[in-house]
Amino acid sequence: MKRIKDPGFGYSSSKNSQSMINEKGHSNVIHKNKSLSINDTYAYLIDISWFKFFIFVFISYIIVNTIFATIYLLVGIEQITNSTGSKIDDFFNAFFFSAQTITTVGYGGLSPQGFIGNVISTFQALTGLLSFSFITGLLYGRFSKPKAAVKFSNNVVLRDYEGGMAVMFKLMNYRPSIMIDPEVTVIYSNTIKAEDGNFKKDYFRLKLQMDKLKYLTTTWTIVHEIDNDSPFAGMTKAEIKMLDAELYVLIQYHDETFSQQVNQMHSYKADRLLVDVKFKKSFSFDEEGYTVLDHSILSDVEKMN
Repeated sequence: MKRIKDPGFGYSSSKNSQSMINEKGHSNVIHKNKSLSINDTYAYLIDISWFKFFIFVFISYIIVNTIFATIYLLVGIEQITNSTGSKIDDFFNAFFFSAQTITTVGYGGLSPQGFIGNVISTFQALTGLLSFSFITGLLYGRFSKPKAAVKFSNNVVLRDYEGGMAVMFKLMNYRPSIMIDPEVTVIYSNTIKAEDGNFKKDYFRLKLQMDKLKYLTTTWTIVHEIDNDSPFAGMTKAEIKMLDAELYVLIQYHDETFSQQVNQMHSYKADRLLVDVKFKKSFSFDEEGYTVLDHSILSDVEKMN
């Protein structure tokens, strides 16, 4: 099999180089001396997990109200209510007034009394409107962003197959919807040491038994048969196991939920290779004849007969 041109990862490598794409399909590249912009902030808040997102919202809410509470204390707590004589109690009164103002709730117990207090609360109300509009936009963006729902097996299998050998892994449709026209591309990368002592990467696009389907509702076993055109041709299982290799996987399909094309990437390092085992079947049929897909056993393997 002929080498292919750099698919976008670069030829340079090192003895202990990490994958450019992690197992979740995200970039593993560390960016240095990069200037930040508001677009980067938006993209970051769209992509982070829901847990991190709500932590960000909560901490931001506390920080903003703390800042305004401090401002109210600096200009005088009398701008919103009479002083209790305790700095702690006055701070909490200012904090809760700030929370009521920024959310435009206003229970009536506290209200700005002087000109300065009214100016600050007016500015804070505007800050609240803009902040909650921003958060609402983020929530909409997170819910509406098309995302692929593909689950990959934890390991790659190298086994005897139809009189020869084959490398294979599994993937499944993680949603109850139907994947339309799913297509898979697998790039094999091998790190080698050049004559000058530097390390570099070679890339090969693996020929697959099937690289495209019309529909996918359950699982799909991706199979690369090792023939004379394979980059693994002439190697034993032990030699393949020892390679400093990596598989980059790209799946694209039309998602009927979002009514548009989506894609997802995944990678497998050499330590994910299992030899002389086969994947267990991930679905069965119930008494009424319905197909039952068990998500928990996608990666389960068993010994060859």
